[in-house]
Amino acid sequence: MANTPQAEKRIRRNGRRAEINKARVSRIRTFVKKAESTLAGTDPAAAAAALQAAQPEMMRGVAKGVLHKNTVARKVSRLAKRLKALQTA
Repeated sequence: MANTPQAEKRIRRNGRRAEINKARVSRIRTFVKKAESTLAGTDPAAAAAALQAAQPEMMRGVAKGVLHKNTVARKVSRLAKRLKALQTA
């Protein structure tokens, strides 16, 4: 239980921020899933477009502090690697 007005305000603020962050992470996951599903297909152009849409969303998640920088770098790298393999095949 919060004992000070500041602690009570932080509890209220944390609840609001949690909702915003949850929505942001959900949006990022949607973009990543779309990219992964197109990478599983056979159309390299669609896969490239999906990756180009997902990458800024993921980077924005880093800037907003909801995802770790190295996590996003790893995921983008793996998606790009799959895209390159799809384009060469």
